[in-house]
Amino acid sequence: MHYLYLTLAIVLEVLATALLGKSEGFTKWLFAVGSLLSYSVCFYFLSLALKNIPLGVAYAIWSVSYTHLRAHET
Repeated sequence: MHYLYLTLAIVLEVLATALLGKSEGFTKWLFAVGSLLSYSVCFYFLSLALKNIPLGVAYAIWSVSYTHLRAHET
């Protein structure tokens, strides 16, 4: 279950980063609010995942997954 939380956190961070770019410097408030909410929920799920996954392992998975997903984002 904790790896599911980590997966959700990673996906939400990719979403938040994409929305952050679309907010154009926080001038488009809907994208900006979506980004902030996504980051908030992302870190909540990360905190749940880190209760049972060692930080180093979570960071390694996060780094590789985030880089992979951002590289293939359209």
